[in-house]
Amino acid sequence: MNSILVLGGARSGKSRHAEALVTAQAGPWRYVATGRAWDDEMRARIALHRAQRGAGWETIEAPLDLVSALHGSQPVLIDCLTLWLTNLILDEHDIEAATESLLDTLRQRAALTVLVGNEVGLGIVPENALARRFRDEAGLLHQKLAREARRVLFVAAGCVLEMK
Repeated sequence: MNSILVLGGARSGKSRHAEALVTAQAGPWRYVATGRAWDDEMRARIALHRAQRGAGWETIEAPLDLVSALHGSQPVLIDCLTLWLTNLILDEHDIEAATESLLDTLRQRAALTVLVGNEVGLGIVPENALARRFRDEAGLLHQKLAREARRVLFVAAGCVLEMK
């Protein structure tokens, strides 16, 4: 599987590093955005991310269907897995089936795919059941992807640690 999993906390530099990994490949590049613009703050974040990427990127919004966004032969950046997982949980999708479908598609892709995820399991145990479920599902998703990814990186404070 020609993929790199990039994990880290909020504002750790993981997306910037993931973009650099993709743009080191010949373009054009595809950015698969999983976030939904629920409010003004999220709309502003999305606009900022788009502006910072610059030319050469094709953006596909795929809050649920990552597999359809992975067609073609260009390098792809998926940002981010944990927003995708949030969407799956809130819309009551089968997470295991969606994960297996994603893995099957990634196994078939020859071009580089960089996947970004927020590491949310390093803090305290959340106080409510939905947050605990999210934390657990994120950990399981990252483990499944890490087992098959060619490389796994952890980013903190803009510093990259090669884990695999």
